[in-house]
Amino acid sequence: MVEHFHTAQGVDVSGRFAAQKPPGVYYALLGNDMTKLTDKIIVNKSNGVGWIILNQPDKKNAISFEMWEAIPHITEQFSEDDDVRVVILRGQGGQAFSSGADISQFEEKRSSKSTTDRYNMTVKAAVAALDQLAKPLIAMIQGYCLGGGASVAIHCDIRIAADNAVFAIPAARLGLAYRWEDIYPLVQLIGPSFTRELLYTGSRFNAKEAIQMGLVNRVVPVAELESYVTEYAASIAANAPLTIHSANRTVAEALKDPEQRDLAEIETLVAQCFDSDDYREGRQAFSEKRKPGFKGH
Repeated sequence: MVEHFHTAQGVDVSGRFAAQKPPGVYYALLGNDMTKLTDKIIVNKSNGVGWIILNQPDKKNAISFEMWEAIPHITEQFSEDDDVRVVILRGQGGQAFSSGADISQFEEKRSSKSTTDRYNMTVKAAVAALDQLAKPLIAMIQGYCLGGGASVAIHCDIRIAADNAVFAIPAARLGLAYRWEDIYPLVQLIGPSFTRELLYTGSRFNAKEAIQMGLVNRVVPVAELESYVTEYAASIAANAPLTIHSANRTVAEALKDPEQRDLAEIETLVAQCFDSDDYREGRQAFSEKRKPGFKGH
């Protein structure tokens, strides 16, 4: 169980351990021990929004093994934090969301079957954690979004891109293959024809082409990206948390094969919404012509 973490600014969001660890490093309390995970992810939260920032700008935010390892711990923390209602995932600096997996580690991390298996299982756990995050997850995409970086974006709920964004999945130019859990959600998102085009060609596509494919939800001028996404997230955070959670889980179930869907869970979530204080607050606010103040219960 992850209980507490430090942001890159050295602030522990639980209010504890702030003076015990240096800034710029992501720590998690695993059991009774503070464990350093990586200094290459910045974690922060404010005004109901959690931030996950890929922090390797000198490599265009290439995702290292340690970053893949840290992602499930971060998403677990945000899932359990009632103060966080929506999460934004972005890259540090202005050049890239992420240029993909950190290929400089492949000789060490993917040079044998055993190391490759461990690496692949770690990546699989990371993207599964993104899928299972119990809060809306927005990818804020600026610059390069390539390979494993594109996979991370695909596993977010919503993708908002700057008009300078560039997308590619260059596996065919590297001689590697993508796993089922990477290709299947891409097919669900943009269909088989565009998926084949991305994978067969390995070509780069601009933001205009990406929105035509359905790869992103919105494209905005690069100068407006951060303010637009922040306001977009705030609008979600202002809505009823139980309703958002119900929608989140219902869409997730809809994407599963029919025999794997837990429709009973969906019925339970719907019933919780109708029996909540927030539903009563929503009705009262509507009748009083004011904004509702939702509490998540």
